[in-house]
Amino acid sequence: MNPRLRAVCDLTMANSREYAGLHDYDGQVQDLSPSGLAAGVAALGKGPAEPDVFDEAFLTANETALRTTYSDLEFHRRNPLAHLGNLDLSCYERDYAPADERREARRRHLAAWPDAIDGSIESLDQVPAPVAAALLVAVRGLTADIDADDETNAAALAAHTRLVAHLEASARDGDPDASIGADALARTLGEGEATVVDLGPLAAAADAERDRLRALLTDSCHRLDPDADPGELFARLARDHPDPEGIYAEARAQITEATAFTIERDLLGDPGGECLVGPAPPARSWAMAMMSPAAPFEADAPSWYYVTPPDPSWPKDEQEAWLQVFSRTTLPAITVHEVTPGHYAHGRYLRTLTSDVRRALGSYAFIEGWAHYCEELFVEEGFRADDPRFAIGMAVDALIRVTRLAVSIGVHTGAMTVDEATARFERDAFLEGPAARSEANRATFDPGYGSYTWGKLALRDLREKAKTQWGAGFTLRRFHEAVLDLGSPPIGLQHHALNG
Repeated sequence: MNPRLRAVCDLTMANSREYAGLHDYDGQVQDLSPSGLAAGVAALGKGPAEPDVFDEAFLTANETALRTTYSDLEFHRRNPLAHLGNLDLSCYERDYAPADERREARRRHLAAWPDAIDGSIESLDQVPAPVAAALLVAVRGLTADIDADDETNAAALAAHTRLVAHLEASARDGDPDASIGADALARTLGEGEATVVDLGPLAAAADAERDRLRALLTDSCHRLDPDADPGELFARLARDHPDPEGIYAEARAQITEATAFTIERDLLGDPGGECLVGPAPPARSWAMAMMSPAAPFEADAPSWYYVTPPDPSWPKDEQEAWLQVFSRTTLPAITVHEVTPGHYAHGRYLRTLTSDVRRALGSYAFIEGWAHYCEELFVEEGFRADDPRFAIGMAVDALIRVTRLAVSIGVHTGAMTVDEATARFERDAFLEGPAARSEANRATFDPGYGSYTWGKLALRDLREKAKTQWGAGFTLRRFHEAVLDLGSPPIGLQHHALNG
């Protein structure tokens, strides 16, 4: 591996281990202390250029983004998210290697917690109160399946207690303003995507997309019930959901259906492999639905589509609110997003590439934008055309994603408070109470979470350019494969697909 690429992977160790499949990082934790990160940043850029023009630009964008994140903006001081990922043990749950090897790697990883947490506490000296409060549940969940039954575990749990106490103090005493500022947001969004971001036009694009989606939703609702108010109709549809055990059966059936439709419409080839369905590991039980794929650098193994039912100990109303996410209106679009032709199919395609850069690196906007693009692609291609519920579910989920983009820009430029962001999710995305508040809180620690919509819009724009440039030679499969041949390309480099 090019030492420049290795230096990038060293600074993104948790992501490289799980999503690239670089298991030489198994059992290791990244040094996220100020001195550790300074050393990691100093190692960037030391090595040869990539022979391929696209690969070189992709690698350079990642180097630039990491310098900005850890040297210029010092996000390791204010955001526990990377520290949380660094400690997470869930990466050893999937069957990518024999169980005894994964258990031993997990043991070594856990043994490294005390030093890693000391480094994290040293770094995390500027955590805003809203950021700390929003992430405390996830940080506490890191120990969900750890018992103090030996010296290693006991030491790890003691260190974890120190980290929780540190973040509790930040939640109590930290800066009440979570915004990072317009310039920092523009750089955070743009540099990893190899483009310059102007937040004004991006916010305007979010508003225009919201209006388009509301019109699509209204039309789809009127096809189902001409007299219904869309919000009231969706609330009624959300109550039609499987029971906790039935979620798995319906998700499995939807995988089969979505894969067959993808092949029939020639959107992509058969992704192959095996995708299992089940609940997320305990430390990720906060995730309602997510994909844990067989990664590009590892031997083939089953991927997991995690769909997590509510905790049976919760109050009945909270269980019902959670189950409504998996309604028969919304679960099909979630499956398209997470499995085929979304994240799972994308992951299978990455395994066919030979470029180390394209297999190891990823654009947030492309990864989530691709899966989000696939949801409306299915509507355009006539999936369940006789049942408007699929289009309704797609549109409602899309309204949540576009509201994230507007809220991220609003919160981090100081134009919107978290309370105002909550109200926007309630008004524009049909979320209520705790769900709307949770989405608004996420903006405080994940300023890029609007990338779902941004990435989708970029792909739709690129598709129009491909139609113009390729003329009669355009097909959806040709376009999709040309883009996926680039791996997970940043927005500013996706134009290279037009040469495919």
